[in-house]
Amino acid sequence: MLFSQLPEDILYHILSCLDYKSLCRLSQVCKRIYYFVNRDVVWRKIAKEFLNTGTTRNGTDRYPYIPLKERVKIAQNWHDGVCKRAVPLKWKTKLLPWLQLDGEVLFLSQAADIRAYHHRQDTGRLQRSPFEIYSGHKGDVCRFALTDSHLISGGSDGKILVHSRRSDMSMELSGHNQEVNCLDSKDGLIVSGSRDRTARIWTLTSSCTRHIIPMYDRVWSVAISPTLSSFVTGTACCENLSPLCIWDIERLECVSSLGSEFRRGAGVLDMVFESPYQLFTCGYDTFIRLWDLRLNPQKCVMEWEEPHDSALYCIQTDGNHMIASGSSYYGVVRFWDKRQPECLQFFQLSSDPVSSPVYCLRFSSSHLYAALATSLHSLDFRHNPVSIR
Repeated sequence: MLFSQLPEDILYHILSCLDYKSLCRLSQVCKRIYYFVNRDVVWRKIAKEFLNTGTTRNGTDRYPYIPLKERVKIAQNWHDGVCKRAVPLKWKTKLLPWLQLDGEVLFLSQAADIRAYHHRQDTGRLQRSPFEIYSGHKGDVCRFALTDSHLISGGSDGKILVHSRRSDMSMELSGHNQEVNCLDSKDGLIVSGSRDRTARIWTLTSSCTRHIIPMYDRVWSVAISPTLSSFVTGTACCENLSPLCIWDIERLECVSSLGSEFRRGAGVLDMVFESPYQLFTCGYDTFIRLWDLRLNPQKCVMEWEEPHDSALYCIQTDGNHMIASGSSYYGVVRFWDKRQPECLQFFQLSSDPVSSPVYCLRFSSSHLYAALATSLHSLDFRHNPVSIR
């Protein structure tokens, strides 16, 4: 009784010294303690130590509608690899699909179209019929990006299409003469890369190319910095050049080249900024690399190697400790803890004799979706939750 009557600031100080199991046991003492312990503020510090709770190191909370205590329980399943597998969508023709999650909508490219499916964040349920289809390419969609108001896609026809998400309006950007392998968009700015060995800069307000940058190699990946002052290109590494270059957007100059020891053909297939100074990359050389852009010279500070010598087609991070990667064989998805050098968990999604890469993966606090050549796979980590009482 005396403990429950302590001032709240004293209680918070005491609870900050407890681990998650002790907190769960304490919550069973009485109703007042139960409601107090279940507050998000009590779990915020602990949540940052777990994989994929949605609480990032800078304090951003991506899933404020889910209690942190519940997310910590689910995070135990991510760590232990406990999940329920499903295949929500299948198609007959082999494709190179790409996907994005945006709230309760999942966008998936299938051949020349991008289909939008309702996706329940609380249950992970995906409706089998799309409620919206974005079309217009004469070839397959290679990559697409989302903003709050637009969907921007690049296709094998060399075109970039800008679709409004709020109306039926669309705009075509023409300039590349070969397939658009990659693109990124932030705050009205679009950067694209192509097999035609150029990177191009566009704006949402004009259909004309703003700038053209000769790359002298095929461009496989691009990413715009969160500061909007620069962008990074990843090439096929088939020429005697570094495959990773940082470009100043205003001056259109290469301000830095990352890495000088890439072997020939070690192209960079995917990259993601986790902060203005942290960049993750992966590709044909089987490594995930973390680059620190604050250092002079900028260099790789950590790396993780795919243990089966498979190319890595895609990566995603949770902004805290977790990295998820998709491999080139048998639909293998791996989880990595940035604090550990070895793979934490892996899942082989494909059992077909002819293996398929994981072309793209995305995750929420409780579900992971992976796009393979003929199917979309899901992992539900709410299944059989691990008790932490």
